[in-house]
Amino acid sequence: MTGAKRRSRLTGFLVRLIREKPLGAVGLLITLLLLFAGIFAEFLAPYGMNDMHDERLAPPSARFLLGTDNLGRDLLSRVIFGARVSMVVGLASSAVATVISVGIGMLSGYIGGKFDLIVQRFVDAVMSLPLIIIVAVIMSMAGQGMLPLIIVMGVGGGISGSRHSRGFTISVVGNAYVQAAAAIGAPTSRILLHHILPNIAPLIIVGFSVLLPGIILTEASLSFLGYGIPPPAPSWGAMLSGANRSYMFLAPWMVLWPGLALSVVVYGTHMFGDALRDILDPRMRGGAGRYGVRQKRRVARREK
Repeated sequence: MTGAKRRSRLTGFLVRLIREKPLGAVGLLITLLLLFAGIFAEFLAPYGMNDMHDERLAPPSARFLLGTDNLGRDLLSRVIFGARVSMVVGLASSAVATVISVGIGMLSGYIGGKFDLIVQRFVDAVMSLPLIIIVAVIMSMAGQGMLPLIIVMGVGGGISGSRHSRGFTISVVGNAYVQAAAAIGAPTSRILLHHILPNIAPLIIVGFSVLLPGIILTEASLSFLGYGIPPPAPSWGAMLSGANRSYMFLAPWMVLWPGLALSVVVYGTHMFGDALRDILDPRMRGGAGRYGVRQKRRVARREK
């Protein structure tokens, strides 16, 4: 019975997404394609990501659908494997950032007082600096690699995003069930995990989906500057820099395809996150969300 209810909820969500937010449905499709390409890159790519061929700077053809780079590597294969880098870094960094932001935000919003004041001044100090600069400085000291990049971006994004989790927590703390749990002596951990967290979970999911495209774009920017994933790993940002810039006028497809892939993925994940916010965020109800759509339909029917 529980499984049937979950399937019905998922089906209802997908139906609402397609009817009310068609661009969000397209974004979901693009996001799923990114996951699919990242998971099955070995089976989808016609060649290895670093396999070199005799045809260098070859234009798109039947053998190389997107052409080759200056080393003779197939661009289609590198773009597909680049989806894996974006998927791993994006999902892992967003997960780390979400856990940190929820932990800091819930504690700060629930405890309040001087603890909240000190924590928020520290958050203000971190937010006053651009995330990409902080990550670039730390990466220059810690060294390049996927794991350091995930940790640094996750921690930086989590501290900055804790302000939203704090606001969600404050909006729930004043409810009667939270006050009743505190009055009977329930420990803080139980109140946070059993009374506050389930009620802000939809907003956390929305925050995760909105954070994902920003993380992907930040990783591409760092790789473009030389602080991200080291070569020869096929990161989309790294494929736009280095030798590719030297050959971009002679072989424009070297920067066209990774740039187009990055743009489409960031656009798709952003549109899906925006649609998810309109549907799940209770603060959007009555506005652009599903209740607003239904109200517009009712008004249109009355006018007819």
